[in-house]
Amino acid sequence: GVAGVVASGRDVSRLMFFALHALQHRGQESAGIAVNDDGHVMVQRDLGLVSAVFDEPSLQSLRGAAAIGHVRYSTTGANRWANAQPVTRNRGDGMVALGHNGNLTNTDALRAELSGDPEPLVATNDSELIAALVAREPGSLLDAVAAVMPKLVGAFSVVALSHRELVAFRDANGVRPLVIGTFDGDGYCVASETAALDQ
Repeated sequence: GVAGVVASGRDVSRLMFFALHALQHRGQESAGIAVNDDGHVMVQRDLGLVSAVFDEPSLQSLRGAAAIGHVRYSTTGANRWANAQPVTRNRGDGMVALGHNGNLTNTDALRAELSGDPEPLVATNDSELIAALVAREPGSLLDAVAAVMPKLVGAFSVVALSHRELVAFRDANGVRPLVIGTFDGDGYCVASETAALDQ
């Protein structure tokens, strides 16, 4: 399951914690949160349930105006730390963090396209492939996502965070849907199902 929130002045890591707790049935192998903290992306992820990965001190250390989160069950790639999400890649003068739900069916072609990339792939899931493709594209995060989306074949929903933007997208057929909501006009949230928005 994936979720994202943009809400300046709110405790976005705590909002994300409760959103992921509501999505826990979507994956119980690992959990992670990435925040945009004053122009820097900070990530905490680990194997285990949401309540085991995050405690009060860790939530207080994840400050910012935007956050993405992920809970995982294995579809592609083993249950190991490198496959926990959000995955990260260096991008320009910053970093992109990405959480992905679903499966790509053209991973061999994407791996071949990335074979000359200077930053090696360390995970065995298709999520890192998406992050690596996005990281190579110039321009804004939104521009990069728009350039990469036509290359992705399969069913997926994705949240991505840079030091300036949060972008959410899904496959063209909506097989892996995304829902969007607002905080009384004071921010936005997106998730792979409505349970995360009810928190």
